[in-house]
Amino acid sequence: MKWTDTRDIAIALAETHPDANPRSVLFTDLRRWVLELPDFDDDPKRSGEKILEAIQMAWMDEGDFDD
Repeated sequence: MKWTDTRDIAIALAETHPDANPRSVLFTDLRRWVLELPDFDDDPKRSGEKILEAIQMAWMDEGDFDD
């Protein structure tokens, strides 16, 4: 997976961190979790706030995270 594979990353994060609410995950933790995914293979330096926000939004779309 690459940074641009936001939907695939979101699905992997939902499976890896089923108890996490993506709304409350800090971008520093989100970035680390993405880098720790076994199928992730991209340059860590290519991430930024915009891509992390897109991953977070896709992750929220994957489940029901009402407050």
